[in-house]
Amino acid sequence: MKRNHTIALILCGLSITTQSHATNGFNLIGYGAESTLMGGADTAVARDTSALNTNPAGLAQIKGKMFDAYGSMLRTTDLAHKDARNDQHADNRYVFLAGGGYAQQLENSPCTAGIGFFSQGGAGAVFKHIKTPFGTDDEMSSLFAIAKVTPGIGCQVTDNLSIGGSVSLIYASIEQKFFYHTPPAGGFAGFENKGADTIRLGFKLGAQYKLNEQWTLGASYTEKTELPLTGGTAKFNFGASGIAKYDNLSIKGFALPREVAIGAAFKPNPDLLLSAKINWLNWADAINDVTTTWSDTSNASAPASMVNVTQQDWHNQIVYALGAAYTYNDKTTLYAGYNYGKNPVPRNNSSALLAATLEQHVTLGFARQLDETWKLTSGIEFLLPKKVTYDSPLFGNNTEVRNEGFFLHLMLSKQW
Repeated sequence: MKRNHTIALILCGLSITTQSHATNGFNLIGYGAESTLMGGADTAVARDTSALNTNPAGLAQIKGKMFDAYGSMLRTTDLAHKDARNDQHADNRYVFLAGGGYAQQLENSPCTAGIGFFSQGGAGAVFKHIKTPFGTDDEMSSLFAIAKVTPGIGCQVTDNLSIGGSVSLIYASIEQKFFYHTPPAGGFAGFENKGADTIRLGFKLGAQYKLNEQWTLGASYTEKTELPLTGGTAKFNFGASGIAKYDNLSIKGFALPREVAIGAAFKPNPDLLLSAKINWLNWADAINDVTTTWSDTSNASAPASMVNVTQQDWHNQIVYALGAAYTYNDKTTLYAGYNYGKNPVPRNNSSALLAATLEQHVTLGFARQLDETWKLTSGIEFLLPKKVTYDSPLFGNNTEVRNEGFFLHLMLSKQW
């Protein structure tokens, strides 16, 4: 009987619960303000410190020194779970991200080296008042985060060709709570997972080739990075048997995907830059079988250990990005972009706690030169509405997840 306490986990697919600002699957559409405001069409453009996380070959375009600091605020306008009993918006309507980087051309060298910090993806959804199938009002929530510290280098190897590479120290963590205060019923037990995290290494390679004064081509390769989350603790509500604390929680089987991106940038005149990117993300290899293990408890009435294996079966994703930058005058540049990537999550593995469902993004923004060295870049990213209807063994048929919102982006840059 005690083994059946994991049934609710299998039904809800909560072994992977990532969240709302994960827009190309787990990933953001871009990194740094210019990359994002051009819709993520950055592979052939990358020319600030965000190149460390988009195409490190672009670092070679930085002459002298450059510093970037950026912040973003996400406002969800319709991140919601709907079933026969509920139509609830997530209680955490705001998410804040930050990052930045520094790069410097190496003395007497065609190479530029740098280091950056990036919020890679993930955020969280907290639903504090869900009417459960067990007749209670309880919380379901998930908080997931992925961040990187990334050093790298880009070198101008010929007049037309630059290459580069970066290595990332990647940190990921997750916390979950699911109907923890609901008394056990029909093999269900509420739970709370805390503190599972990991630190792993990843790398990216890139190249840019200038065909002529008008055309530049770009390509990048990112290796898959496993993200086994370990070292956490958990508590299960077993009702009359008491609260069982497990001192060993691990969630294994998901990763940041292998990526291959190609892009082209075109300058039809000195004032206009057009860019395009196609990015293949190998989610089918990154998110497949996911195993959650709880062990090491002192509660004699609880199972000594529990294991839950779920099939997530994500699909590979191809992301298409288009961007434009227009030099309005010698101090002002205008940006626009569009990003599309089909939802990689199979319909019946959907969840409001797995809101990696967004597909379309539209961006608008500007950059303003404040003086000879300082520049301010800002803009808005619209996360266009997306709704998925699926059949849930726990919440019933025609369960619905909706996702919509917008980002405000701001970056302050200094080049000298």
